Amino acid sequence: MPKKILVVAGDGIGPEVTAQAVRIANWFNEHQGCDFVIEEALIGGAAYDETGHPLPQETIDKAKASDAVLLGAVGGPKWESLDISVRPEKGLLGIRKELQLFANLRPAIVFDELADASTLKHEVVSGLDIMIVRELTGGIYFGQPRGVEELPDGSKKGFNTLVYTTEEIRRIGRVAFDLAKKRDGRVCSVDKANVLEATEFWREEMIALHQDEYSDLELSHMYVDNAAMQLVRNPKQFDVMVTTNMFGDILSDCAAMLTGSLGMLPSASLGHPGTPGLYEPVHGSAPDIAGKDIANPLATILSFSMMLRYSFDMQKQADTLEDAIRSVLAAGYRTRDIMQDGAQEVGCSQMGDMLIAALEGDVSAAA
Repeated sequence: MPKKILVVAGDGIGPEVTAQAVRIANWFNEHQGCDFVIEEALIGGAAYDETGHPLPQETIDKAKASDAVLLGAVGGPKWESLDISVRPEKGLLGIRKELQLFANLRPAIVFDELADASTLKHEVVSGLDIMIVRELTGGIYFGQPRGVEELPDGSKKGFNTLVYTTEEIRRIGRVAFDLAKKRDGRVCSVDKANVLEATEFWREEMIALHQDEYSDLELSHMYVDNAAMQLVRNPKQFDVMVTTNMFGDILSDCAAMLTGSLGMLPSASLGHPGTPGLYEPVHGSAPDIAGKDIANPLATILSFSMMLRYSFDMQKQADTLEDAIRSVLAAGYRTRDIMQDGAQEVGCSQMGDMLIAALEGDVSAAA
């Protein structure tokens, strides 16, 4: 059956990196008998410029009609002066909400060839393979009431609300435990239960879920400030981490640097069965290098690999793609963000060339 992929390239380097992932998808169509049908739509600042809204209804409709969505990046200085209701980031939050994508999976995997690209010691990150599961549609980013109000004395007050329900906590917990079943069987739930009542409740619900449904697995708990420290002190102590929307946003970017670059970290946002998954690199739109063909497309291509695994159950093709990435890195090719002594620097489209050559069995042919 054809697999419909909606590509929403967005802003900044988004169009450049998604173009390389599309090349890979087309290679699988031509050489592996796949039937990926690619469609495109607008999101973020590009959508605002053309339609006056960062998430047009046409994009929503196309996303809901697809089997999976590949997103590049949104935002940039050009749109920072807009009202917050129409800033590019609202397009990203909006599509997650429209597709009811409540689970964000952010793996932090260190390829052996890039262990020295990390700012941490080789022995700290070598062989790292952890999964951060971030709750995506609740918490302080969506809680009500929120806003800024003027006080009687003329000063102002800003406020946001951190709120979670039993069902929101338990459904993200199940995602984490189910992933742990296929890994090392360990889940660390991250909260701030000593200060925030909402996350004390989070901890209580995680404990209850563990006792009710996953008692054969290991569950531990850690305060978020300690978790941030432990990620850079001893990251290999973790297997699966599960946490709230805001804590996950912060910790996953921290974990990204363990891998050497934000340009190496993919993500998947998943909902209930039958809901299209959304796949995107963790890096931002990087407007300072947009259009220069120097961006690292590997996080986006690894996001496509996650799409193969989680939306299409194409484990073999995902393994093939990740093996090709390892081959290219082993051959010494690097984009600027992961450049090392003795390596050869390549641009965004050149990295795509290298990967296709590696898929065809000879990365040296693209040199």
